[in-house]
Amino acid sequence: MDGAIDVVGRVGGLLRALSAHEPAGASTTVIARDAGLARPTAHRLLSSMRSEGLTDRDDASGNWHLGPEIYLLGLVASGRHDATETARSTVRRLAHETGESAFFSARRGDETVCLLREDGSFPIRSHVLHEGIRFPLGVASAGLAILSFLDRREQSRYLRDADLTTAYGDAHHRDRLTDRIERTRRNGYAVNPGLIVPGSWGIGAAVFDRQGSPRWALSLTGIEARLAPPRQQQLGKLLLSEAHALSQRINEHGRE
Repeated sequence: MDGAIDVVGRVGGLLRALSAHEPAGASTTVIARDAGLARPTAHRLLSSMRSEGLTDRDDASGNWHLGPEIYLLGLVASGRHDATETARSTVRRLAHETGESAFFSARRGDETVCLLREDGSFPIRSHVLHEGIRFPLGVASAGLAILSFLDRREQSRYLRDADLTTAYGDAHHRDRLTDRIERTRRNGYAVNPGLIVPGSWGIGAAVFDRQGSPRWALSLTGIEARLAPPRQQQLGKLLLSEAHALSQRINEHGRE
């Protein structure tokens, strides 16, 4: 039984790794590395999933992709879990009103995944975020906003177990992350002051489910001059207002 559970975990890891590389796809070596698996193991599992339609492979480039069965399963599950259509008008409005790139992200375990992106009119744009990209909680403004408003016990567990410094630097040490969490709780919105890519800032606000848990986030990204104070406070207030209204609409539609 433990072996079966281990296989399911590996398959899940491979699918998540694949999703981060769409639409270009990625090689077996890259997918294996991102999923933390040996290349032969990754290749065997990817090939098995291909026979079930869960993965696909470009025979010319050798790159792997998510398969057609994933799309069909997603359509079936979207009726219960997908909040993107409810959020789409909000994301468009934020991009239009601010001129910045606006996003809607969802929590998936200890990560956030970007579901929607809409670019504003300002000609200089940040390309840190795109649809499908994943970050650990606490990384990027959406993940920081969600982490900051988790139940304190769950938050403490995550801060104890997560190691973000290896991939994201000392600015993501738990002590410094704790400081940003407390600042986010005071302000209501999260700020990423160029910690992933220097000069590319982000502001995020959590969107809550009917139990009061942060399940999603709205965020804006732009260059420092556009997102620094005093405009930062104005954008933060706007995000909080839109996040509150979106929380209500999602819960009215019964999304889980």
